[in-house]
Order: sequence, then C-alpha cells, then structure tokens
Amino acid sequence: VQLQASGGGLVQAGGSLRLSCVVSGRTFSRYSMGWFLQAPGKEREFVAAISASGSPYYADSVKGRFTVSRDNAKNTVYLQMNSLKPEDTAVYYCAADPRFLEVVTGRGVDYWGQGTQVTVSS
Repeated sequence: VQLQASGGGLVQAGGSLRLSCVVSGRTFSRYSMGWFLQAPGKEREFVAAISASGSPYYADSVKGRFTVSRDNAKNTVYLQMNSLKPEDTAVYYCAADPRFLEVVTGRGVDYWGQGTQVTVSS
C-alpha cells in the first residue's frame, strides 16, 4: 500500500486549500484514514480522521474549519481546509490503518504518505 498526498501550497490567511491522499491497493475501503501536521521544530500532531464507515473526527483546533471526507471509488481521502490561519502552516501527512485509534493517535500506523507543505501567510 502506498499513499500519495497532494494539494498543498501557499495561501493567504482566510483562504482555503483541499488536500488529497490517494491510496494504492484494492482494500482502501477497509482502512481508517487520518491527517496529521508537523510544523518546523515540533512533533507531528493529529488534525482529522475518518473511519472506514465514514465517521469523521477532528482536533479541537480545526473543528468548524476543516472537513475530512473519503471517496472509496477513487481510493482517495480529502481534507478541505477553510479559514486558514498562519498557525496552520506545516507539512501535512496522511495515514492509513485498519484501526481507527491508530489514525487518531498516530501510534502504530501501518502506512504514511510523504507529506505536502501548506504555508499560510498573514
């Protein structure tokens, strides 16, 4: 299984971006998917997750601004990011694991994507 994240870029504060993570393989629908960010000099932290059945879960810092969704026909998970803030600047990673807890905690995740840079200017 391989994960390919894309969609990052430079945006002004208040703007929007949509990240995508395409998963290779035929078992995507069985995986819970997560998004994490890592800012320079900081540890990786949880952003959002979506279970195999489509239930979303968010970090408090992004509730009401970010939306996670999945398209099983396209083997893709999305992260719609609205009302972006400079503090959202980070490399964003997608994660895949059959177990939902793993894609919330980031511990023991089976597969990680390579990351995509999001930069929000003030």
